[in-house]
Amino acid sequence: MSRQRSLEKIAASEYVSIGELVRLTGSRYSTLKFYTEEGMLPFEQEEENLTRRFPREKTVARIHEIQGMKKQGCSIPEIKKLLQE
Repeated sequence: MSRQRSLEKIAASEYVSIGELVRLTGSRYSTLKFYTEEGMLPFEQEEENLTRRFPREKTVARIHEIQGMKKQGCSIPEIKKLLQE
């Protein structure tokens, strides 16, 4: 039996994991990990168990925003600058 949550459950959750974001957005895990490490995706982290929790709506919107900018030919440094404004 799979331990993964169903897409319905994920889509209704306030917070999701990076793996669940991969399923929601069709992005690659390595891409989302990179965006997270570059400070481009919002997340919360509880100190003891270093699991990152991403606010679903805000993060999915941010991923789509980044994808749109990449399609327009923006580089990662340009995107980071735009996201900070």
